[in-house]
Amino acid sequence: MLGQAAIFLAAAVLAVPLSRLLGLGAVLGYLAAGMLIGPWGLKLITDVEAILHFSEFGVVLLLFLIGLELQPSRLWVLRRQVFGLGTAQVGLTGLTLGAIALAFGWTWQAALVAGLGLAMSSTAFALQTLAEKKQLTARHGRESFAILLFQDLAVIPLLAALPFLGAAAGSTGGGWIDAAKAIAIIGALVLSSRLLVRPLFRAIARFGGREIFTAAALLIVIGVTLLMDIAGLTASLGAFLAGMLLADSEYRHELEADIEPFKGLLMGLFFIAVGMSANLGLLASSPLTILGIVVGMMAIKFTLLYALSRAAGTAATSARKLGVALAQGGEFAFVLFAAAAAAGIFAAAVSELLVVAVTLSMLAAPLLFVIEEKLLAPRLDAKVTREFDNIDHKEGHVVVAGYGRVGQIVSRVLSLKGIPMTALEKDAEQVDNVRRFGVKIYFGDATRLELLTSANLAGARLFVLAIDNPEDSVRCAELVRHHYPQLPIVARARNRGHAHRLNELGVTRVFRETWHTSIEMAQQSLLRLGFPASDTSMTIAKFRDHDLELLKRQQAVHGDEAALIQTSRDASAELQALFESDREEQAPRRKPTS
Repeated sequence: MLGQAAIFLAAAVLAVPLSRLLGLGAVLGYLAAGMLIGPWGLKLITDVEAILHFSEFGVVLLLFLIGLELQPSRLWVLRRQVFGLGTAQVGLTGLTLGAIALAFGWTWQAALVAGLGLAMSSTAFALQTLAEKKQLTARHGRESFAILLFQDLAVIPLLAALPFLGAAAGSTGGGWIDAAKAIAIIGALVLSSRLLVRPLFRAIARFGGREIFTAAALLIVIGVTLLMDIAGLTASLGAFLAGMLLADSEYRHELEADIEPFKGLLMGLFFIAVGMSANLGLLASSPLTILGIVVGMMAIKFTLLYALSRAAGTAATSARKLGVALAQGGEFAFVLFAAAAAAGIFAAAVSELLVVAVTLSMLAAPLLFVIEEKLLAPRLDAKVTREFDNIDHKEGHVVVAGYGRVGQIVSRVLSLKGIPMTALEKDAEQVDNVRRFGVKIYFGDATRLELLTSANLAGARLFVLAIDNPEDSVRCAELVRHHYPQLPIVARARNRGHAHRLNELGVTRVFRETWHTSIEMAQQSLLRLGFPASDTSMTIAKFRDHDLELLKRQQAVHGDEAALIQTSRDASAELQALFESDREEQAPRRKPTS
């Protein structure tokens, strides 16, 4: 047992970091590790069924945590995107793929499960990739999140329905009795969460220790799993319901923190076991069948996602990016297909075929992103770019370049004082969103001289540089400084490096966007810790002055990394010595002892 544990851990430690380094994500790393050590690889582990059965408890813990995150109030806020776009995607994709399976002679139960399972996308891969590309807040990022959230929700009733579909496939009776038993146990679960579970956690939090609280959390999940087994339902459904019923309790965050390590390890073990069980021999015996499933599934998902997003009013570029982000299969398909095979809905060989197809689609997903960014975007987006707006001629106005988080606040304050403004933003989607609220804003790229000329910078009183992207910000500052040297600039900087580059151009009124917020947080933290207000103000003032002085010193060497590091170390030592000296002066003098 220890030997097998060492093999699993070594495979994960080697494969997962390598997979993340290549931009493929942790899930594919675990799958690759399983393929390597399993029966189709080095044959280091052969008892795949036992490992898979044990590791399925990781899926149970995952769904318990998903339930904890899904507060009813939060779902209600997102209801339109989640239940509108999400329902349409899962429903249409599942029915389309299911109809194709039905045409190939599958039973309706098998076709339905296969279609809906292939309709799922990889939450772990899609969200991680969109976050790395900083696209989660874009239109297609928000739509991806909503669809993935609905898919997570849709897994629960699907898993719950498998025993009944299996019974229908096998023409066995007793379905109504099983349904009544399931409803009764779910009702008992809802009541016990209010009457028993919460008082239990209160008592443990008061009289028990941290380890007992963790044990109680695991006991709840295991107990619900056993109840669901008695009801003939999947343990995942019970875990999800238990989590959702505790989502608005005061112990939600503590439960998440205690369960998360167990969930992470067991989910990793589950994906390794799936990789081990993937029948790679099918690639040699049925390559065309697997290729057809992979290409057909991804093409249909992309097409339907694009069409649904366009129907919802999304621009063509965002709709295409949404289709690329969610075209691959998902990790929940592994859970669904394994459970369907266990319920007798389709044979184990069919489950193996679908698992291999989903795995290959996940391997192909990074390639899709590359194709979209390198080949499609430069060709297609160039054709749909719209002309920049004509700008009304003004005198004595303020030009605001960049109408994001910072530019909006500055513009609102200036508007309150009746100052005429010209706001420029190159993100067409942002321009359209802002105009819905009655704000006058111009679509245009402030890094282009002709647009700055059109905005009449020669007659402006002030230029507010609030562009988010540092490269675009510096390029814009270069243009303004060169062609309008007398125009004052107030600029926003993302970080110290960005501030240094702007300072080099002669932009002296530079504000680091997180600086003032961080200083205010530090001041409030000291006050909350009981430090006197006068001492706190003095500390913050000294730190502020020292940091601004350091920023000036580093300006001369910011291109030399070694000098920059040494300057930071010297300044840190100076600041530490300064505060230590202050503490010694303020400490009460000891009376001499005789």
